[in-house]
Amino acid sequence: MTRRRMLRLSLAIPAVALIFVFMILPITNMVEMSFRTLGTTGPFGDDYTMAHYGRILTDGYYWAILLRSLMTAGAVTVLCLIVSYPIAWHLSRATGLKAVLLYALIASPLMTGVLVRNFGWMIVTALNGPLNESLIALGIIDMPLRLLFTQTLVILALVHVFVPFMVLPINNALRNIPPALTEAAASMGATRAQTFRNVILPLSFPGIYPGMILVYVLSVAAFVTPALLGGQMVSYMPTLIVAELTGTYRWPLGSALAITLSASTLLIVAIFTALTWKLMERARA
Repeated sequence: MTRRRMLRLSLAIPAVALIFVFMILPITNMVEMSFRTLGTTGPFGDDYTMAHYGRILTDGYYWAILLRSLMTAGAVTVLCLIVSYPIAWHLSRATGLKAVLLYALIASPLMTGVLVRNFGWMIVTALNGPLNESLIALGIIDMPLRLLFTQTLVILALVHVFVPFMVLPINNALRNIPPALTEAAASMGATRAQTFRNVILPLSFPGIYPGMILVYVLSVAAFVTPALLGGQMVSYMPTLIVAELTGTYRWPLGSALAITLSASTLLIVAIFTALTWKLMERARA
């Protein structure tokens, strides 16, 4: 083994160690914990069982919460894509001070603490909050709307914070599209709509794909926003998992719920990847 190769391996050791200690070991421990029996004097027992997964798969209560979590994440991802693409389009064509200001505005939701951001949503959407008072003053509604502790508010709040994770990769993909391609399409008689549909949109998919995956995974795993803005009225898998782990101290059931959520998310990501594989290959070509 050459000295140069040994140096490369030695530089990789810290990264591999971090992945092993903070990713592989916790996941392995969680999988093992999900098969433990419930303890009588502690969070878990000494024996192993498949009962937790059987309970999750046969109980409609868990199915409903799982589907709500996955569908909410899907809605957040689609809305983020709809909102982010026009922003990314303008950002990809901005230069100088305009580009700097746009980047700052896009990143602004990430510069506010998650608790502050969610408490802001709670104040704005309260029954006597500024949103309801403004709608009543304008004569749009007669009585205050119950916006807090609803699934709609959870979706809007998640879109608010996850838009930057969609804008930036799409912006990068749009910047990598050669202007000569759009000019060639225009010279051949293609309209702007045709150019966008047949040239720009397919070539920007390498930015759309990671943005959608990242937003979906982050939305599925979001805890603070659903817990604060959904409350007890709207339950999601992350809040249920935390309740099982820290509330009732049923670690095996909480671990089984976490593994079920992770497996469901990976399955959806795999299906999405398989369905869009040809589009990705076309964009790379």
